[in-house]
Amino acid sequence: MPVIDLNADLGESFGRWTLGDDAALIEVISSANVACGFHAGDPSVLRRSCELAADAGVAIGAQVAYRDLAGFGRRFIDVAPGELRDDVLYQLGALEAFARVAGSRVGYLKPHGALYHAVVANEGQAEALVDAVRTYDPTLAVLGLPGSLLLKHAAAVGLRAVPEAFADRQYTADGGLLDRSRPGAVLTDPARIADQVRRLVSGEGVVADDGTVVAVAAESICVHGDTPGAVEIARTVRSRITASGGSIQAFTNPAA
Repeated sequence: MPVIDLNADLGESFGRWTLGDDAALIEVISSANVACGFHAGDPSVLRRSCELAADAGVAIGAQVAYRDLAGFGRRFIDVAPGELRDDVLYQLGALEAFARVAGSRVGYLKPHGALYHAVVANEGQAEALVDAVRTYDPTLAVLGLPGSLLLKHAAAVGLRAVPEAFADRQYTADGGLLDRSRPGAVLTDPARIADQVRRLVSGEGVVADDGTVVAVAAESICVHGDTPGAVEIARTVRSRITASGGSIQAFTNPAA
């Protein structure tokens, strides 16, 4: 019976602006990718997110990003590797403080938005993230796209590299994600999402935008917290995983 992690983005509100229903989402997932203040989240939001995760027994991950609040971290920034490394260390340290006072800890790192896509093939930026994790805490796992330079470099230096798949995103024929500017890039139909999850859990592969079937091997499945209807989508995904004979458990759990 496959054991799989269900992760989602949390802590993306800021000040008086609220994004997503973190309190409801935390009850469905096993790992929370918490914003670290660069693309979203303020100190109070980060603290509340860590408290929610700790109280629910959900693993906490640092969702690091470019320093881009205005663009929600979805614009590529050609940051020098050394500067990017320090930005990531800064974000890890900030979230770790709130995780600790909540009685938990940061267990993994996942890049967000444009940074997530950049470290698929950008050598310098992928190495910068890996260097930040390795020097900060080599016990942290790194979550990313299967086949990405990020995961390859992480594994090469002895970090745990965890591949993930997406329940609510359209894949392309090369195993990447369809650009958000393209129609159909974000899946919102529960039936379509349920079928994609079934295919992921069963190992059938996902249907790409051109109709081809793409193999995607993953230890974790992601639901975006800012997708419309995210909580219901997450519940659909959880139900589909269990209906397909799988069980849900954080990949940071030693028993996983």
